[in-house]
Amino acid sequence: MSKESATTTSSEDQPEAKPRPKKVRGRVTVIRERCKGCGYCVAFCPTGVLEMSREFNEKGYHFPQLVGGRDCTGCDLCGMYCPDFAISGARVPVEPTDEPDVEKQEQGVE
Repeated sequence: MSKESATTTSSEDQPEAKPRPKKVRGRVTVIRERCKGCGYCVAFCPTGVLEMSREFNEKGYHFPQLVGGRDCTGCDLCGMYCPDFAISGARVPVEPTDEPDVEKQEQGVE
């Protein structure tokens, strides 16, 4: 038979709780006049928040627009694939609040 040793821990032995990380949202910047409408940004967006606009720029091309802004992670894949440097993504930290999560309320989840 094996002996099992019992150990007790107190709250002093527990590591301190880490602060919650800040939420991150994405921000996309489009320079409409640089865009030639290749669509790489839309095709390679992992969250699918970009689509080509129905409007035209001065050169006569459709440019991308953000349609699902809350889902953008700011990964900047759009900017990495853009051959004309017409678009870029950035991560923007969002301070946590005590208010209920707006996204969950929109989906009917609390």
